[in-house]
Amino acid sequence: MFKKFLSHSLKRRLIHTNRCLKQSTNIFYNLSYSELFTHESSNMEGEIMKLNNEEIYSIDTGKFTGRSPKDKWIVKNINSDSEKNIWWGDVNQSISPEIFDSLYSKTKNHFDSLDNYYVFDGYCGANPKSQKKVRFIHELAWQQHFVKNMFINPDKQTTMDNFNPDFTIMNACSIINEEWKQHNLNSEVAIVFNIEKKIGIILGTWYGGENKKGIFSLMNYWLPLNNIMTMHCSANIGDKGDTALFFGLSGTGKTTLSVDSKRKLIGDDEHGWDEDGIFNLEGGCYAKTINLSEKNEPFIYKAIRKNALLENVSQENQIPDFHNTSKTENGRVSYPIHHIDNYHIPQKGDHPKNIIFLTCDAFGVLPPLSKLNSGQAMYYFLNGYTAKVAGTERGIKEPQATFSSCFGEAFLTLHPLRYAELFQKKIEKHQSNIYLVNTGWTGGPYGIGSRISIQDTRNCIDSIFSGEIETAQFIEDKTFGFKVPIELTNVSREICNPIESWDNKEEYYKTSLQLAEMFQKNYKKFKNKGLIDYSHYGPKL
Repeated sequence: MFKKFLSHSLKRRLIHTNRCLKQSTNIFYNLSYSELFTHESSNMEGEIMKLNNEEIYSIDTGKFTGRSPKDKWIVKNINSDSEKNIWWGDVNQSISPEIFDSLYSKTKNHFDSLDNYYVFDGYCGANPKSQKKVRFIHELAWQQHFVKNMFINPDKQTTMDNFNPDFTIMNACSIINEEWKQHNLNSEVAIVFNIEKKIGIILGTWYGGENKKGIFSLMNYWLPLNNIMTMHCSANIGDKGDTALFFGLSGTGKTTLSVDSKRKLIGDDEHGWDEDGIFNLEGGCYAKTINLSEKNEPFIYKAIRKNALLENVSQENQIPDFHNTSKTENGRVSYPIHHIDNYHIPQKGDHPKNIIFLTCDAFGVLPPLSKLNSGQAMYYFLNGYTAKVAGTERGIKEPQATFSSCFGEAFLTLHPLRYAELFQKKIEKHQSNIYLVNTGWTGGPYGIGSRISIQDTRNCIDSIFSGEIETAQFIEDKTFGFKVPIELTNVSREICNPIESWDNKEEYYKTSLQLAEMFQKNYKKFKNKGLIDYSHYGPKL
């Protein structure tokens, strides 16, 4: 019926390694896209939608349409290296080895009860020097489809019979942890990583992003301990070999802006930076689909074709409706990076010439482009600011500042200052230019002002890549201290300097000071840690 079962030797090794598989189980291993489509359809795991004259499989992940950070746990193995190195707390919650063993036994028993399931073996990291071998064990074909899109697949010449994973994730999404209260956990959902045992388990959530972010969190542990910077950022490269990084939280435009007709895409979400330069950690892209259009984001729109996988996207007459957010505002599409016409081979580049911090400022006081010195770069990197607006989360009625250290706090396994110290060494050694780009509001806060257009943002970024910014005239922002260009090609003076776009100048200064106070309050947690204090590079009240 279905093809490409696990080879006998690999099945035997998998059974021995994981001790959870019965000999009679049908294990489907590293299926092709056409085989996955057959499985998805036969299993009725989702539905088929049509776009760009092609059929795309689409799935619904139920009530979980995003990550569940309060349900992520790391095993605290006493006297282990991970116990000493992990940044324990709200981001990295500890769980005992005994509870992990209980959940692992539950997961093994579940897979042992299945007649069929799916195994994917691949790689994380485009640099062979530091890449990790990763294995995923899934209940559903679409889940293997997702990781096939998102991770680096073995080439056709590579034999996988001797594949020994550095880490294995077992995703038993259809079962829950009924004993969560006895285990002192937060819910029936459990996403647990045991670094020493090299095993992670996922229970109770169908959201695809838990797979990729789990591995990214682990790369954030392994690589920095070897002086390799890991970054929640996208990257692209110009014709002259100049590379650029785009840091930013969800909704700031990281994926959109890194896909540029004049440059080639290295990767859209997660990268490393070692002595050779930068490299992608993944083999695909995971883009938000909210209000996606061919006009505004042509490369991403055209990437949604055969072998892409839609996630929590509404449809009308089998056509995806990217403007319908009744299910979620976090609709997604995953696709292999080669779906982007101008992607870069190999998925590596030189040390970055330009680094761009993206923020969506809903208060409307940050300029669309500002230049930072190295001290300011560290200050804004550690704060990792963006803002939520009304409607994005239940209960939000007005703009709320959000600070996420290193523009990816949820995925940091070490203390933020460990990454900041490594980041500073690299930007100073390689003389990278650092810019802060606001993709949020101008002319007033959310509800009064207007969103900065994608075209204005692209024009600002074009001024960086063309070198225009290097000869521009600057003024210093009196509150935040960074340099703001007076005027740029195709960007008006009132856009460049936000105070010019506000009708009520007094209200602008009031709002600017309000945001500055938020920055200062947030930065207090980084003081008195025995490392460099960057607070004097922040805003002045």
